[in-house]
Amino acid sequence: MDVFEFAMQMEKEAEDFYVRLAGDTDNAGLKTIFNMLAAEEAKHYKMVKEIKTKVPQKISETNILSQAKAVFEQMSKSDKKYYLGINQIDVYRNAQDIEKKSEDFYLQKAGESEDHCQKGIFRKLAEEEKKHYFLLQNIIDFVSRPETWLENAEWNHLDEY
Repeated sequence: MDVFEFAMQMEKEAEDFYVRLAGDTDNAGLKTIFNMLAAEEAKHYKMVKEIKTKVPQKISETNILSQAKAVFEQMSKSDKKYYLGINQIDVYRNAQDIEKKSEDFYLQKAGESEDHCQKGIFRKLAEEEKKHYFLLQNIIDFVSRPETWLENAEWNHLDEY
């Protein structure tokens, strides 16, 4: 399997994972965020496929973090508590592992690529995976301690991405 097929498989598996998470939660806010993550992974799949076929498009900047922040803010205004338990948090930590591995993979491929366009796209994909990792950490923090999450959330670091 070549690098592009492997990357496409990774992105498809991540998309399917987020679709399953969205289907497994009754919380509308988390469902929205997981569906956003699934859509992002589908865009990544398409981008890698375009690279493979030598028709790369410019990868667009996403606003998933600002959209997720708005969802979290809406959820925090509710009286409903969102603590989901350690098993659910473990699932989110596993998702973080997937995102970190994807980020590392794309950074490695960017370093190996001789093609300037591919190098740039791989770096951009790595940045996107880093955003997903950050978002998952905020989900973990939110469901673990919703009373203090909003005031302690690191949304002021969005500019770093």
